[in-house]
Amino acid sequence: MKKVVIGFFVFLAVLLALAALVPLLFKDKIKQALDKEIAKNIDATVVYATDDVSLSLFRDFPNMSLGVENLLVVGQDSFATDTLAKVPSFRMGLDLMSVITGNRVKINNIKLDNPTIRLLVLKSGKANWDIFLSDTTTTAAADTAASDFRMAIKRWDITNGTLFYDDLSIPFGLAAYNVQHTGSGDFEKSVFDMKSQTTADRFVMTYDGANYIENAVLDADVTLAMDLDKSLYTFKDNNIRINELPVQFAGTILMPEDDIDLDLTFKAADTDFRSVLSVVPGMFKEDFKNIQTEGQLSFDGYVKGRFNDTLMPGFGTELKVAEGFFKYPDLPQAARNINVDMRIDNPDGDLENTVVDVRKFHMDMGKNPIDARVLVKGIEVMQVDGNVKASIDLDEVTKVFPVEGMTLRGLLKVDADAKGIYSEKSMPVIDADMRLTNGYVKSKDFPAPIQNLNAVVNILNKTGNTDDTRINIERFNMTLDGEPLEGRMLVQGIESPAFDGQIKGILDLEKLTKIFPQEGMTVTGRINANVAAKGKMSDIEAEKYNNVTANGTMGIKNLNFVSTDLPQGIKISSADAVFNNERIQLNNMNGHLGQSDFRASGTVSNYIGYAMAENQSLRGNFNLSSNTFNVNEWMVDENTGQVTDATTEAEGVVEVPDNLDITLNVDAKQVLYDNLKLNNVGGRVLVKNKIAKLEAVKFNTLGGAFVASGSYNTQSLKQPLFDMKLDVQNLSFKEAFNAFNTIKAIAPIAGLLEGTFSTKFNFNGEIGQDMTPIFKTLDGSGIIDVVKAAVRDVKIVDQISRLTHFEELQNFVIQNKRIDAQIIDGSLVIRPFDLKVGDVQMTVGGSNNVNGNIDYVTALNVPAGKIGRELNTRLGSLIGNEALKTSDRITLNLNIGGTVSEPRVALAGGSAKGQAKDLVESVVKSKVDDAKMQLEQKKQQVQDSVRNELERRKVEAENKARQELEKKRLEAEQQIKKQATDKITDFLKPRTKPATPPAKPDTTKVQQ
Repeated sequence: MKKVVIGFFVFLAVLLALAALVPLLFKDKIKQALDKEIAKNIDATVVYATDDVSLSLFRDFPNMSLGVENLLVVGQDSFATDTLAKVPSFRMGLDLMSVITGNRVKINNIKLDNPTIRLLVLKSGKANWDIFLSDTTTTAAADTAASDFRMAIKRWDITNGTLFYDDLSIPFGLAAYNVQHTGSGDFEKSVFDMKSQTTADRFVMTYDGANYIENAVLDADVTLAMDLDKSLYTFKDNNIRINELPVQFAGTILMPEDDIDLDLTFKAADTDFRSVLSVVPGMFKEDFKNIQTEGQLSFDGYVKGRFNDTLMPGFGTELKVAEGFFKYPDLPQAARNINVDMRIDNPDGDLENTVVDVRKFHMDMGKNPIDARVLVKGIEVMQVDGNVKASIDLDEVTKVFPVEGMTLRGLLKVDADAKGIYSEKSMPVIDADMRLTNGYVKSKDFPAPIQNLNAVVNILNKTGNTDDTRINIERFNMTLDGEPLEGRMLVQGIESPAFDGQIKGILDLEKLTKIFPQEGMTVTGRINANVAAKGKMSDIEAEKYNNVTANGTMGIKNLNFVSTDLPQGIKISSADAVFNNERIQLNNMNGHLGQSDFRASGTVSNYIGYAMAENQSLRGNFNLSSNTFNVNEWMVDENTGQVTDATTEAEGVVEVPDNLDITLNVDAKQVLYDNLKLNNVGGRVLVKNKIAKLEAVKFNTLGGAFVASGSYNTQSLKQPLFDMKLDVQNLSFKEAFNAFNTIKAIAPIAGLLEGTFSTKFNFNGEIGQDMTPIFKTLDGSGIIDVVKAAVRDVKIVDQISRLTHFEELQNFVIQNKRIDAQIIDGSLVIRPFDLKVGDVQMTVGGSNNVNGNIDYVTALNVPAGKIGRELNTRLGSLIGNEALKTSDRITLNLNIGGTVSEPRVALAGGSAKGQAKDLVESVVKSKVDDAKMQLEQKKQQVQDSVRNELERRKVEAENKARQELEKKRLEAEQQIKKQATDKITDFLKPRTKPATPPAKPDTTKVQQ
């Protein structure tokens, strides 16, 4: 017995060990099979880490559990930036024996935890879930046999899911949150029942931007009869509940190949008015269970026909409500006599054949009757016939329907009739009146109400022509906390309207935004305005501003504005403006942009065209001054939306605004930019055509005086350009090196020099996406005046001194020396210049590029006796001993390469007669010529590329135009033939009517 017990425990230990080892032994096999199936079947980017794949025998025993954590599925092409599915936890239950013994792995169940699935259909009809590859070389049966996985799913579960569906082609959208879904069915069989249960805490259905079901509770229990061989799915027992509205479906879904054939009917399973009321937006609140309701409803519909890329099924629905009634328990009055009779019908799926017929709508809101009817035929071109009449006491509305945090009073009357065709060029004949009398609005967040709110509005069109439309706000007035505001506006025409309006009064923005809160925004201040405008849009578009009348005044006091997009805030302490039809004169504006103070005055012209027409520029001339302006405060990281600190570079190209023609005359005592303090900034900035130009902008910084002119061009955001003319006086070499990246890149030796320089330099190039120059694109030229530069502990001259044994070259001073320089294709070229250090005459020239490499030539003209024995021997072999003996001075030719920090100096030659400057000039000229030739080759390549692209587009356009002309010619021929045929047929046919009508075809027979 003891041995049996011991044997049992040994067997159990071995079994547990095997259970632990089996997942490890087969993990690679499963992973390889999974990768193979994804590559073979999925045309999408499937992202998961090997470490996030796990196998277990214990989690789903007797199945083996395959888990994948942090699974992502990202689309391709048009959907390359869209995440189709994000699944934190994905698990499959695998049949253990199929893993151990078979070549194919059998999947029994699937579970997804917290998935987010986004389904998207573009306007073209392309769907992001169309990611399954089809193999046209083999049959479906062969594909199944070749698969490493066999779908034998009997159960699947989704926990805490989020689903988004957005079809831009309709446009229609769904969203469901906290989705719990369970399904079961035997997919190893061809015919079986699939059962599913689905709930969602929040369900939204949207059509054309309007929410028709909002924040509803969804509960669906559906059984489908599945016939996989025929791809036929039939609704059996099902109950779908949206809030308190139960809906049942019947019928079939047939999916032969790419088409979907639908033959469905649906109806409300409950006839209580309460159920349909629960899906009315805004009605289903927490206390809906306590609402009193009466009345009956009928709701049914159908969807029938074929659905594919070009066809839509027919659809229709009918809703009737009889003697509906609802009353909230805490409110004194009820909505009564709710009667609705409406249908939507589209028999063939052509949206232009859609009919929306609200035959009757009536409701008594307290004592206020509302009546409406409307008939609409078509979508793009709508035939409309309808009217609405209502006389509503707003105070009684709040006694029927809860309006939280708001008190309303006043009498609202609406009387509107419309009949005719609505399209891009026409509209129904319409006569609509709206009148609000003694309106009153009070918010709980602000004690002062809007009082004496009156408005008289009429919309009139007697002909159906859009240009005959007349919108007349005859009178509008209100009082906010004792401050009056009144206005009027008349607009005639739609395509090219004429307008005549005026507004006068005081707006207290703080009070107004407390009554009507603006999310993510805080604004305070007072605006006192008296502005009138009259004219035609056609005159504005033609810039005939003399035909437009605009005049008035506006005053601003203590305006403060802060938003999530503008956290720095804007404060305007005071500003006055005077209007006429040509310009706005701005006077005495002062305030703060963030922490920066400013004062401004000037004029703005074409403001009407800029505000009311496209592609018209706002023109202006301003004087702008500041004591301290901090540019760093406005450098925003585009990724986070947060303001960067002074040491962090902002990402992304700063775009110069379009449609501006502005001149700024700037006068600032101090401007803070990055780590620089610019003092006494003054000059002119012009903004036009997406280009900002600087005209003689002066400032002092780093101990030097600057004058800058140039431009920054963002007409191409992919390739922004700049050009700059700089005049700098008395700037420290080291200060310039530390402050400017351009100096570091193209003139790194500046960081080794003690002293000051002045320069006049012109350069241009491209700006990168990080708003720094792309150094390899730089070109320019100018002069550098070395005021004084102490050369000591510089490795280049140390190397020269070590090679020649001229100790005086280790430390020397350069004073009042002018150097000509040129930037070619990003390389700085120094023209030969002369120096004298003791009795050594030097000529230096050469270049260094943005990669840090230097390539210089130095010629040293020295007394012959100064040359040491070793150097003398090397020179003798180069120029001859006899020449050395007979010459008083010798010229040494040195080549300098490497980098500034690791230079290489070598003797390249010498001369007993040649001038040092001639030697260097010849070498430098050769370098310049080579650099220019390479630059011209690059420019030619770019021009050739552009020319080829233009030629390609030209040929493409010509071919397209030729095809269009041929198409129109063929259509014209067909039309002529048809007209001729019709005339001949009409001529030959008999003129007398037949005695008996023709027999109807026998529709019971099959057409052959």
